[in-house]
Amino acid sequence: MLSILAIVASYLLGSVSFSYLFGKWFKGIDIRKHGSGNAGATNTLRVLGKGPAILVLLLDGFKGVAAVLLGVWAASGPDHIWIRVLCGLAAIIGHNWPVYFGFRGGKGIATTIGVMATLAFLPTLIAGITAIVIIAVTRFVSLGSLILTALLPFLLWGMDRPIPIVWISILLCVFAFIRHRTNIVKLIQGKENKLGQKRA
Repeated sequence: MLSILAIVASYLLGSVSFSYLFGKWFKGIDIRKHGSGNAGATNTLRVLGKGPAILVLLLDGFKGVAAVLLGVWAASGPDHIWIRVLCGLAAIIGHNWPVYFGFRGGKGIATTIGVMATLAFLPTLIAGITAIVIIAVTRFVSLGSLILTALLPFLLWGMDRPIPIVWISILLCVFAFIRHRTNIVKLIQGKENKLGQKRA
């Protein structure tokens, strides 16, 4: 029962959309109706500026960390890994489909990083550094995000991490590609917005 409560609490925590809240607090707007329409750190940067964007990035990442720690608190024994994984997954689902905001959320990358860094720090660090390099070179945040999630399953498998963590990384990769499907089309067409570029 405690494990179930932790999973539900993780979803509710993940459903807190800081990008949406900051849009309301700072400019009185629904950020999902501005810029790219996404409730995430990159669109916060575009619409609200650097300070709010950094806060959104950190807070969204912290949601993932806190969710896994809820799993640590709730479960011990042979099933503890699965509970931690499910709590992390619930937080990401909450971020992407938040119950408080009409199930219209962000793309879950910052929360994914928080979850995966807590579950498996070194593979996530390697994937994160790779993504940062890609973003620095190309200025495409979406491309860096996709590469990060695509690399993680291979790194986790190659570094012999527990199977539940490998499985969640595969599922999160699928989530990322689904949530970025319009970005993928724009990347192929050469129409994707670069970091720091104002949306037309």
